[in-house]
Amino acid sequence: MIETLQKAIDKAEKIVFFSGAGMSTASGIPDFRSATGLYKNVYRAEEMLSHTFFMHKTEDFFEFYKEKMLFPDAKPNYAHEFIAKLQDSKDVSVVTQNIDGLHQAAGSKKVYELHGSVLRNYCTRCGKFFDLNYIIDSAGIPKCDACGATIKPDVVLYEEALDEEVINGAVQAIATADLLVVCGTSLVVYPAAGFIRYCRGDTLAIINRDATSYDSNCDIVIHDDLVKVFKQLHI
Repeated sequence: MIETLQKAIDKAEKIVFFSGAGMSTASGIPDFRSATGLYKNVYRAEEMLSHTFFMHKTEDFFEFYKEKMLFPDAKPNYAHEFIAKLQDSKDVSVVTQNIDGLHQAAGSKKVYELHGSVLRNYCTRCGKFFDLNYIIDSAGIPKCDACGATIKPDVVLYEEALDEEVINGAVQAIATADLLVVCGTSLVVYPAAGFIRYCRGDTLAIINRDATSYDSNCDIVIHDDLVKVFKQLHI
């Protein structure tokens, strides 16, 4: 299957990589739903990452968020770097469920962040921007230094809608791609996972450590470590 994927990459002019948490585990960021993932080790994780919890138990939200969701020392791994390097010869877009910003750190230019980014944070009243370090260095609830209101991470919490502009860009990229490569996602988080149905290209590939319910719909299925797979490919 590696050889088949290589041929698909060589042939395609326009490629979309759809990435999930498995893309960043080699960078030291835990996934969510594996046997050792965040949701297996933290009780009520989905509740604590909800809009309701943020609004009504804000201090508890930030205590959890800072401890479990922020990895300021994480660096892009080989898979991120391969995708970015492929831009030199192909029209490459990334649609990602990740909020870590590692695709951009590796050099990818066209990245649609379906669930936002921990690197962006905004005052809920005046809209002033704050970087990740401001959140990390804040004691308790991060407050705006201009108006004193609570700062909110620019991430899509449970109960919140995805950004319409990001949705449109992601759908357009997927619908017009020759090759869609799904990387490191179990495809169980909706609506993001539903974006795969917009694929109209020649080839749909999936690279994931475990089987997914979408495998039967794919032309190429590889169950293996992402970095290991990408190191067997060439540009």
